[in-house]
Amino acid sequence: MSSHQNNFHHFLSCKAITAFLFTLFFCSTTQAVLIDDEEVPLHQVSAQECRLCHMEIYEQWKGSMHANSTALADPIHRAFYKKVIGDPTREGEKMKNGKYPVCLKCHAPNAAQDKKTKLDAMPAYKEGVNCLVCHRLKKFKGTRLSNGKLRLGIDAYEVAESCQGPSGFPTSFSQHAEMAKKAHEGEEEKENPHRQKPYVSDEEADEMILPLESNPEMLKTSAACLGCHDKRANSHGVPLCATGDEYVAGRTHVSCQSCHMPVSNGFANHSMGGGHDAATLRRALFLKLDATKGEKDIKVTVHIRNQQPHKIPTGAPFRNMVLKVTAYDQDGKKLWENFKNHPAKEDPKSYFVYKLLNKEGKPVPPPKATQPGEDTRLNPYERRELSYSIPAKNVAMVRAELYYNLLWPSLKKKLDFLPKHLKESKLMAFSEQHF
Repeated sequence: MSSHQNNFHHFLSCKAITAFLFTLFFCSTTQAVLIDDEEVPLHQVSAQECRLCHMEIYEQWKGSMHANSTALADPIHRAFYKKVIGDPTREGEKMKNGKYPVCLKCHAPNAAQDKKTKLDAMPAYKEGVNCLVCHRLKKFKGTRLSNGKLRLGIDAYEVAESCQGPSGFPTSFSQHAEMAKKAHEGEEEKENPHRQKPYVSDEEADEMILPLESNPEMLKTSAACLGCHDKRANSHGVPLCATGDEYVAGRTHVSCQSCHMPVSNGFANHSMGGGHDAATLRRALFLKLDATKGEKDIKVTVHIRNQQPHKIPTGAPFRNMVLKVTAYDQDGKKLWENFKNHPAKEDPKSYFVYKLLNKEGKPVPPPKATQPGEDTRLNPYERRELSYSIPAKNVAMVRAELYYNLLWPSLKKKLDFLPKHLKESKLMAFSEQHF
């Protein structure tokens, strides 16, 4: 029996759960649910309430960057938030222009809906992008207003006052009740507790626990992601994140979910792996090394292919990749390498990065950038070749390795207080040839 069925049977059998499950209150404008005898708006409902029946999905989400998106949980975001905004545990924080912090509209959408900045005020704020952030998205309005200005994060959506899901339900209510009965008896079929109470008749259909509308056009397409991952500029109008524009340039029909939320055993994976996830990085591209050894030198060509519909790296502008090419003798001694310290100075073609500059043309952090600099990242589906000539004497093996970094080298030094795993390079791909 699956963990999902066990969770559901627990739902059917345990009367104590009724104290936590959602009793609906319909009024003219909003929907609230009753939790511990208190009415709570949907966007203030904690993911802990969903955990009761969706344990496996909850655990996946809990380890995701969506669950750790706020300045309380993400050390990199916190470093920038404190510098640009202030204290994430204090109410009333503003940007330098006096407006509500725009970053919260993506990083803490539930708090942004209430125009609050004290992120530890309630679990739903602290949880960042939790269950009911995504599962209330009704319609994507786009990230650009008619006047050309951006509307970002939760502002880019029409939000519903009932849960939104990717699929529908059986057309017959009595059929649905029969499925619930079979699930209770240990058979494969099971009901969705969002749709009805166990064993209710057609006359009792209005006693639903928490309605879940079918909305595949939102939750099965990239529209669910683009409100936050489309584009973002700093206060000077310099593009920072532009994954949406990259996606359009890639001319693809592949949805974000197809890579970042693959389906297994009928359920979409809610880990939503990205730049922090080693497995996602390893799937993102391929690397192949071809080497021909002559009398005096070895001609090496490294083939790299971006298999994604957006640039690599994408998202936060301080992410970058580095190609390391090394030659060894038969004892494993290093004989040659394409750079020793910083690739940008010693082998610029091996450094894949989007540079941000000030008025003088010098590299600066995202908030201070006044102009975009050179962009050497891989374009969607791009295939790139890098060539090297290596002295052949005593070389027994040549190895190429591609590493992913969450931060520029200069930021790693400046933010030396960050946890080690955020500063470490992640190996995305490697290829080697022996002689």
